[in-house]
Amino acid sequence: MSLWWVNFPRVMIFFLRFFKVAAVAWAVVYSYNIFDTLKLAFLMILRDYLFSGFIMATILWLVSNRMLLSPPSHTTPADSQVEWAYAFDVHTNAFFPLYLALYLAQLFLLPIILKDNWVCLWVGNTLYLAAFAQYTYGVYLGLNALPFLIRSELLLSPLLPLFTAYIISLLGFNVAKGVLDVYFGS
Repeated sequence: MSLWWVNFPRVMIFFLRFFKVAAVAWAVVYSYNIFDTLKLAFLMILRDYLFSGFIMATILWLVSNRMLLSPPSHTTPADSQVEWAYAFDVHTNAFFPLYLALYLAQLFLLPIILKDNWVCLWVGNTLYLAAFAQYTYGVYLGLNALPFLIRSELLLSPLLPLFTAYIISLLGFNVAKGVLDVYFGS
């Protein structure tokens, strides 16, 4: 079996540092004490990145190996399959733009996002649309690079419900405000 994933512990260490920085920045905005800041950092690392990564990598691994593998041929060995570690690596690479949008850019846009008017609702919802669309596209790019997968464009199918939900949300539901209320409480 070919190994397509690259085991870089440095990437994981960078992500842990990025989440620590984000946790401290959000803690300053919400006036958290040290204990709450550590709790926030652990939630960001464990729930948002590792747990969601475990779930997404497992889904990607299953979908890729059951629906997207090309049949064995003279150019594709019979033992070609997507390793779970590669699927987690794809999640990690796709997660970085989402991190930049929702953990950093959202922080700077917070005064705009939390206002109660349609333009601010549009800014917040568009930020979430961009973040999840980039994640979906990053997953597609990561798995599309494997020569033994076919129909990988199916990985872009979550974009349709994402865009539909975005259009519906513009009728009055501020996604960013709702997520922040759940995440940090009101």
